[in-house]
Amino acid sequence: MTAGRPTRRTLLQQGGGVLAAPLLAMPLTVSAAPVRPEELRTDLPDARLVGTGVLRFFGLRVYEARLWSGPGFVPAQYARQPIALELLYDRKLEGLAIAERSVAEMRRIGAFSEEQARQWLALMTQAFPDVAAQDRLLGLSDGQGGVRFFHNARQTAQVRDAEYARLFFGIWLAEQTSAPALRKSLLGLVD
Repeated sequence: MTAGRPTRRTLLQQGGGVLAAPLLAMPLTVSAAPVRPEELRTDLPDARLVGTGVLRFFGLRVYEARLWSGPGFVPAQYARQPIALELLYDRKLEGLAIAERSVAEMRRIGAFSEEQARQWLALMTQAFPDVAAQDRLLGLSDGQGGVRFFHNARQTAQVRDAEYARLFFGIWLAEQTSAPALRKSLLGLVD
């Protein structure tokens, strides 16, 4: 210990605002096991947590992502299996910005027409309201093209479109993702 500098133990014992920011940046392995979302009770009753990770932008946490699936999940076949992707936001974001970014990220995964882009943007604008810190968005895929979206456990939109489902969940789960480390964490893959 350096003279005049408090130890980590002292800081932990003192509590207060000093630790608030560093604790947010700690690895997820320190936190308690996530609770299965209520939305999965009917459509994915045997869901288990596959993996979890954090998306950061310029070092700032944007959200924690959690991937839920039934037993026997095969990462390469994510589009043909029932899954749920849960995002727990750490900051305020506009729903339109989330929807627009989703379309841009879907283009990394595969090609689609401008008409599809317009339809999917309209769907996601409905599905993704503005979010604040601690808000939760959840996308639930039935593995057959059916997708339902929830905001804080309230359904906001649904669609039946297998290509949309593959591309949308591919933002996080496809090999072409712009966030390969997050993908690896969500799929529970280790080096």
